Amino acid sequence: MYGLIFDVDGVIADTEAVNARASIQMFADRFGLQGVRREDFEKGLGRGAEAYVRAAAEVHGFEMTAEQVAEATKVRQEYFLNILIKEPLPAFPGVLELLEAALAREDFRVAIATSSTREKSEAVLQSARIPYHKMVYITGSDVTHKKPHPELFLTAAQRIEVPATNCVVIEDAPDGVEAAHNARCKCIAVTNSTTAEKLSKADLIVESLLEIDLDIIINLIMK
Repeated sequence: MYGLIFDVDGVIADTEAVNARASIQMFADRFGLQGVRREDFEKGLGRGAEAYVRAAAEVHGFEMTAEQVAEATKVRQEYFLNILIKEPLPAFPGVLELLEAALAREDFRVAIATSSTREKSEAVLQSARIPYHKMVYITGSDVTHKKPHPELFLTAAQRIEVPATNCVVIEDAPDGVEAAHNARCKCIAVTNSTTAEKLSKADLIVESLLEIDLDIIINLIMK
C-alpha cells in the first residue's frame, strides 16, 4: 500500500500570490506598514499563518505582540477569502490528474495535509475543484506542532493507515520538505513558490506535477 500526501498552499493552487496580496494589504491597513513584498514572507512559507506574518514583520524590523499577530492572521484570512470569492483559483496543472489516478487505484491512499486552517484551506480546495471529501483531510487545527515538525504528516500517514516510509509528500516549501523527511516520508518538491536551490533536500524536484505519475511515486518509495 502506498500513500500520497498533498500540501495545499502552493501545491494544489497558486495561493502564495493571494496569501502575499492579502498579507501586504493587512499590514498596510492595520499597522500602517508600507513597502512589504511577497519575498518578505519566504521564511514563513509552510509554517502556518503566525510564522508567515512574523517573517515579513521581522524583515521590516516590526516587533509584533501576540495580540497583534492574532489580529493580523485573522484579518489576513478575511482578506484572503474575499479575494478568493472574487478571483477563484484553478488547480495547478497536473494536480487533478495525479489525484484522480491515485484515487482510482486500490493500492494508493490519498491525504490532504496543510498547516492552514480548515476554513481557509477548504475554500482553496473548493475553488480548485478538488474532491477532498474522498480523502483524509488534516489541517493545522488538528495538530499541535507546525512544520518542520513531522506531526502533520505522521498524522496523515496514520489516518490513511499507510506506514510513513511508504508515503510521498508533495510540498513547495523548505520547511515542508524537512517535515516530510522528519516523518520518514519521501518528498517531491514543486517549484511553485520558491527556487529549486532552496528545495534541494527533496528526493525529487519538479517544475510541475505534469512531470509526475504513479510509477515515479512508487519507484521513489521503493528506493
